[in-house]
Amino acid sequence: MERPIIGVIPLWDEKRDSIWMLPGYMQGLEEAGAVPVILNLTVSETVLKQIVRFFDGFLFTGGHDVNPKLYGQEKADYCGETCEMRDRMEAYFFREAVLNQNKPALGICRGIQLINVLLGGSLYQDIPTELPSTIKHSCGPPYDLPAHNVRLIPESPLYKLAGKECLEVNSCHHQGINRIAKGLEIMASSDDGLVEAVYMPDRSFVWAVQWHPEYSLKDEVSKKIFSSFVGSVGK
Repeated sequence: MERPIIGVIPLWDEKRDSIWMLPGYMQGLEEAGAVPVILNLTVSETVLKQIVRFFDGFLFTGGHDVNPKLYGQEKADYCGETCEMRDRMEAYFFREAVLNQNKPALGICRGIQLINVLLGGSLYQDIPTELPSTIKHSCGPPYDLPAHNVRLIPESPLYKLAGKECLEVNSCHHQGINRIAKGLEIMASSDDGLVEAVYMPDRSFVWAVQWHPEYSLKDEVSKKIFSSFVGSVGK
């Protein structure tokens, strides 16, 4: 049986004028049984259409902040760098592949934020400024160490996958979901109330988490998240 082919949204380094990738994304997908492919950063509709036809699913990776104009806000000084090409490319894939063709998608960090925004939700542009908390959401290296706990919603898909009510997760973000979009259901939150995982119940597989399972591939739940995503292709 052929492995599913997963399109991986590239990371962008503006200073080097270069796309790049964290190996954990690719390793997590490959170990789960997929063929991961790093995509080009493009807004060519001809290219995007062919990518949608070719790939079986999409991984929406971490990276730049989502432009606040996408959720009706002016960009504050404490908002980070944005990348218009990523915003436009990912919006196309989410609309055409995920919503229109029901192809599976997994969002990580920026991915959960972007999916929420594309479905009509909003973000905290900077958690320390807009949602002061005793929880440290933006931690430095080593990124595989647990930073805080998240509590899973009983009977949610992630709860059923993990088999427990609480997870220790790493954390490396300064933005997060503020107003949750219609069509998304919460699967986990941190003790300060920040949404940490969501899914779309009316799709074959659209999950997104705020933490970084690609940094913690020795963790069983992290591996299961990738495996559930890859295993959903064709179902």
